[in-house]
Amino acid sequence: METDLYDEFGNYIGPELDSDEDDDLEADDRDADEADEDEDDEPADADEDVPGMEVVLHEDKKYYPTAEEVYGPEVETLVQEEDAQPLTEPIIKPVRNKQFTLMEQELPSTVYDMEFLADLMDSPELIRNVTLCGHLHHGKVKNSLRYTDILFTEQERGVGIKSTPVTMVLPDSRGKSFLFNIMDTPGHVNFSDEVTSGIRLSDGIVLFIDAAEGVMLNTERLIKHAVQERLAITICINKVDRLIVELKLPPTDAYYKLRHIVDEVNAMLSTYSTDENLVVSPLLGNVCFASSQYCVCFTLGSFAKIYSDTYGDINYTEFAKRLWGDIYFNPKTRKFTKKAPTSNSQRSFVEFVLEPLYKILSQVVGDCDTSLPRVLDELGIHLVKEELKLNIRPLLRLVCKRFFGEFTGFVDMCVQHIPSPQGGAKNKIEHSYTGGLDSDLGEAMAECDPDGPLMCHTTKMYSTEDGVQFHAFGRVLSGTIQAGQPVKVLGENYTLEDEEDSQVCTVGRLWINVARYQIEVNRVPAGNWVLIEGCDQPIVKTATITEPRGNEEAQIFRPLKFNTASVIKIAVEPVNPSELPKMLDGLRKVNKSYPSLTTKVEESGEHVILGTGELYLDCVMHDLRKMYSEIDIKVADPVVTFCETVVETSSLKCFAETPNKKNKITMIAEPLEKGLAEDIENEVVQITWNRKKLGEFFQTKYDWDLLAARSIWAFGPDTTGPNILVDDTLPSEVDKALLGSVKDSIVQGFQWGTREGPLCDEPIRNVKFKILDAVIAQEPLHRGGGQVIPTARRVVYSAFLMATPRLMEPYYFVEVQAPADCVSAVYTVLARRRGHVTQDAPIPGSPLYTIKAFIPAIDSFGFETDLRTHTQGQAFSLSVFHHWQIVPGDPLDKSIVIRPLEPQPAPHLAREFMIKTRRRKGLSEDVSISKFFDDPMLLELAKQDVVLNYPM
Repeated sequence: METDLYDEFGNYIGPELDSDEDDDLEADDRDADEADEDEDDEPADADEDVPGMEVVLHEDKKYYPTAEEVYGPEVETLVQEEDAQPLTEPIIKPVRNKQFTLMEQELPSTVYDMEFLADLMDSPELIRNVTLCGHLHHGKVKNSLRYTDILFTEQERGVGIKSTPVTMVLPDSRGKSFLFNIMDTPGHVNFSDEVTSGIRLSDGIVLFIDAAEGVMLNTERLIKHAVQERLAITICINKVDRLIVELKLPPTDAYYKLRHIVDEVNAMLSTYSTDENLVVSPLLGNVCFASSQYCVCFTLGSFAKIYSDTYGDINYTEFAKRLWGDIYFNPKTRKFTKKAPTSNSQRSFVEFVLEPLYKILSQVVGDCDTSLPRVLDELGIHLVKEELKLNIRPLLRLVCKRFFGEFTGFVDMCVQHIPSPQGGAKNKIEHSYTGGLDSDLGEAMAECDPDGPLMCHTTKMYSTEDGVQFHAFGRVLSGTIQAGQPVKVLGENYTLEDEEDSQVCTVGRLWINVARYQIEVNRVPAGNWVLIEGCDQPIVKTATITEPRGNEEAQIFRPLKFNTASVIKIAVEPVNPSELPKMLDGLRKVNKSYPSLTTKVEESGEHVILGTGELYLDCVMHDLRKMYSEIDIKVADPVVTFCETVVETSSLKCFAETPNKKNKITMIAEPLEKGLAEDIENEVVQITWNRKKLGEFFQTKYDWDLLAARSIWAFGPDTTGPNILVDDTLPSEVDKALLGSVKDSIVQGFQWGTREGPLCDEPIRNVKFKILDAVIAQEPLHRGGGQVIPTARRVVYSAFLMATPRLMEPYYFVEVQAPADCVSAVYTVLARRRGHVTQDAPIPGSPLYTIKAFIPAIDSFGFETDLRTHTQGQAFSLSVFHHWQIVPGDPLDKSIVIRPLEPQPAPHLAREFMIKTRRRKGLSEDVSISKFFDDPMLLELAKQDVVLNYPM
């Protein structure tokens, strides 16, 4: 019977048994009732928690207090079952020292005391502020150390990115010490804004030119820029060894090559400058020759001095005057003549300078074991046996260094031809200060007075080596700046009327910057450069630092004027949207770090960075990602900025009424004369001139009639914008007094309209707007800014749209260097990108060709890589913004259909650019006309039967 109750696995399968649970429940109830009775009987103060003998099960045992018991009830606690942090990450992270620049921790040993350097700062006549500039790789960084390339990125790429100041004491040929503040600047044309910020603080430039390559794209731009900034210009023809070792030119040909470079520079100086005395020549002493690789540096004077030291009785200053040009030495009469004494006589420069140089090089390179010791003895150069066993290049460097001695010729050149801060102060202040020179403050700055009121102009922001904060770098123009003193920082928008852009700060420490180390000082008097801690917060680009009180009439120094434009834009956004604040902080910092960078937020909310070229933006993005924000950032494909313009006069008079129907403005638009826009932008003509002077300029240069020239109201956008607003109304038809009362409002509407045009919100360029008629309300209440400004903007737009609008795109000027057999490949690559060659010519004295061309900036992305691929890396190109040009096609032609992912034929480009720009900015697909034309204006259009291909 028992076996039937269980299956073969031993499980009970019999009838249901009475459950034990019911009995348990009843027992529990009974116990509970009894317990309640017991509790009532117990006295209240008895201890309730007396541990009894009850059995506690294993799972109910309490080993640890709960989180609530430990931290209290008001602390929120979370319990994580699993470890969320990966094993690869340490629980407590080590402190990471960020370092982006190579800095020396200790002051290095120098041949002069730092105290001596600091004492020299008090004598401005012994100071020279110099910018070293030149084309890419023309040898500005003077030695193989590349001491001034302090950023790790600069060392990795082998190209300068930031301008670096170096201050040192250098002796001239008489042994007198001078304090040199030298700004070493990048040679790549993308970073020419760094050169501008260095040039603003200097009194002169030393322009480096590669002897083999000659005058290149950036050399020409730097000459033009230095002339505009009114600086002293000296030249160093560098890498002379390339003529001998690489190009293997005979001495006479080398002389022609050097002379050709000097002639080219002088031709440019005469083109850009009106000053007849501005010439460079070795005879004047403002040209020196160098080979930084082999420690060679000499001027005619310093080379002549070597002769006088060797042979004694030579007047080396007179001898130097006969060492350049068509002058020959006659050994029979021992005199110099203009005519060659024999047919194979050589010019004095070849005979006395180049041939000895060639001989030294050939002796060291050629027969260094047998005849070299004898030659060195003759020259008075003593080398030990270990030195004679050196490799060729170090040996050559050593021999040249002993032969040419210190670079005193270079120092002589700078001392004689670049004015001291005292001598150059007046010129500097006239050019860069917005206030007048006739005040006490102006006089103190013009005299470089260390006891005057403090005025310091900062043009550059250097980040600390960990990229956390910035130090402002500038030049003290009058007074003395002290560590720890309170100062007032005036920003670029400060004026005497609107003092909002100013802030009082306390100066922290002060340093003299020497590339890889800094010398801390307590005070810096006028005439010197200084690195300032503690007042970087209010400064964006440039600033004026002055006394906090008592110097109320101080005005600012002009913001920097760059010789190139930022036309390439990229849109950035963080990969993780919650990191947007970090990115914005990073954007603020890169904006401080790069002088010509601009950042802005479009209507659609995207953050846009504008820069001069691909390499420039690549460096900006590196800094943004690695240095300043340390987050992942997405970058959109690069695009360019456009401009909007017109090519005809408005087909009819356009008018607009104010919303209250009390005022009516009529305008037409027409293109400006050729070259006028550039003149306004380069400040050849300024709106601040008086009526008479302004009228004369337009009459004589651009053939305007007297009435129009006298009634120019404004340039726009801003004061140097390339558009003009002219009042073309007649006193017989319009009440001029009433019109004058709303002039400011109309000008504001014009400025607003030209800042963002109707086609795709890009600035308008090259357009003249004429006011033909105006009906203005008598009561001031009815002609307020709120009524007139938007109406003026609307009439600007409608006049613009009636005058055949077109888009303009930026064009790059490209200079390519390539061997002769690669020239056709360069043509092919350019033709594919809508580029066209303007000139190709061989570089004299070398196997290379220079090809000059124009290419649209929007088609220039990846051009360099493409070029290298097609020429096996033999061609090298640099490109820089040159001009604006009209995009082919009509942007408003509705018949054009833009198909996605297909290249458009040329006549469709304008339409494509406009639609895609509008899409990107979050605007409607097409320009709608009802937005810019009033109802009465639309009726007028219908009456005149004007066919418009705009959507209504």
